[in-house]
Amino acid sequence: MTLSLPIDPEANALLARSPLALLLGMVLDQQVPMEKAFSSPYVLAQRLGHEPDVRELAGYSPEALVALFAQPPALHRFPKAMAARVQEVCRVLVERYDGDPAGLWSAATDGRDLLRRVAELPGFGKQKAQIFVALLGKRFGVTPDGWREAAGGYGDADAYRSVADVTDPESLRRVRDYKQRMKAEAKAAKG
Repeated sequence: MTLSLPIDPEANALLARSPLALLLGMVLDQQVPMEKAFSSPYVLAQRLGHEPDVRELAGYSPEALVALFAQPPALHRFPKAMAARVQEVCRVLVERYDGDPAGLWSAATDGRDLLRRVAELPGFGKQKAQIFVALLGKRFGVTPDGWREAAGGYGDADAYRSVADVTDPESLRRVRDYKQRMKAEAKAAKG
């Protein structure tokens, strides 16, 4: 089973076959709808004329990468900041995982190690790292011992809390409902 968002079928296919595209979708999943975040790696590949690899993005001219991100329609609400974030993540992948994005998870010894590896990426706090661990486990078969525990509530089998739980329009609706409830509760708690 893989991710199934209501986006261009080619964008979903890219996420299914490219560990880099999947990771970049997660990097971009911040302050934009998840459909926008996870379709942007496909749009980036279209703009480049090919599927990029980690080393290419790590060494890309920062100004040129920002221009690709900012070209209408922008790949993210904050194209300059997110182009820089993508480049930072790619540089870490080159330095620590020999340019292999799947190396981030393929050599993890257990769920805690996987969570630690993901959380060490630029822009990945605990929650985002847990969501990515859940996404890898639920949709891509990356299930080292203890992955559900490492993913926290996002790893629950019957949860509808994040992109990791989206398989069809109904599950997307349930995830959106959950997120709206969490925002409303947070707002109420403030005041």
